[in-house]
Amino acid sequence: MSGDLESKICDYTHISVQKFCYKWTISNFSFCMDGIYEIITNPVFSLEANEEVQWCLRIFPNGVDEESKDYLSVCLGLLSCPKSPVWAKVQFWIINAQGEKHQITKIPNVLRFLANQHQGVRKFILRDFLLSHRHWLLPEDQLILCCKVSIVGPSFSRPEQNMTPAIKDPTQMLANDVGELWENSLFTDCSLVVGGQEFRAHKAILAARSPVFRAMFEHEMLENLTNRIEIHDIHLQVFKEMMAFIYTGKAPHLHSHSMATGLLAAADKFDLQHLKIMCEDSLCRNLSVKNAVPTLILADLHSAEHLKSMAMDFIILHASEVSKTLEWKSMVESHPHLVEEAFHSLASMQCFFLEPSLKR
Repeated sequence: MSGDLESKICDYTHISVQKFCYKWTISNFSFCMDGIYEIITNPVFSLEANEEVQWCLRIFPNGVDEESKDYLSVCLGLLSCPKSPVWAKVQFWIINAQGEKHQITKIPNVLRFLANQHQGVRKFILRDFLLSHRHWLLPEDQLILCCKVSIVGPSFSRPEQNMTPAIKDPTQMLANDVGELWENSLFTDCSLVVGGQEFRAHKAILAARSPVFRAMFEHEMLENLTNRIEIHDIHLQVFKEMMAFIYTGKAPHLHSHSMATGLLAAADKFDLQHLKIMCEDSLCRNLSVKNAVPTLILADLHSAEHLKSMAMDFIILHASEVSKTLEWKSMVESHPHLVEEAFHSLASMQCFFLEPSLKR
């Protein structure tokens, strides 16, 4: 009996994508935050391969409207192009004092740019957060803004064997490779015990990322002698998220309020300053009438001054609503010093508005 013959035809459709990254450094940036400039525009730039297509970046230090006035807004503009529209995906981030990417913001949709059109992010980063962490985010009073643009071009087909593998981001590859050591418990030399469960880890990585872990391993402590660390007062899922950050620099579940609150406490416990800042930023973005009081208590307990200030401002702004919540009534008894601080702030604000205006 003759066997069945199977014919297989393969093809490969290539969507042309041209990518470029532009870095813009603005010196003495703190002066730009004092209302001197409403818009800061960078010099026009273009790709060497196509100088006819010209772009520019803009920063709005006080936002672009009433809703975004507490934020920096950023946008990319297409100034000129012989063939429009241009379709592109856009991503922004800041380079911090350690040369690391911070506040990575991807616009999820492919944008349609026409000539002289600007598009971007209205709420890129909180002004207060940027200024309160200027030593980290504004090294030498410089804002280093990066913009990555992926321009979508024409498509064409070619045989599958001609495909060229894409070059991967080495930073991402490093995070993935180190993360694999944790995920698969490869070449470990110590144990972490949380909630009765044991996890294998690496002393060198823990010590490099956390001063608290480093102190345990540097001195003649029980943890150093036994290579076993028992961790209390941390929920298991929060611990796993913290370890993911230690190994990869990422905390993918910070959008969850409960995760962000638990992770803030863990970051404070193990002196993970970058993670603590990320938690503060996430919690600031998600303040509500219901969670403002617990967030204030949490910030006060863990010396998260930026978060405490933002939570206090939110409570004062929504005082009539917050004061009716069970959380506020509980705080009156459990944390009277915070209630006193809130009243002082509210009284100061009222006195300010009651002062007679000065004649020019």
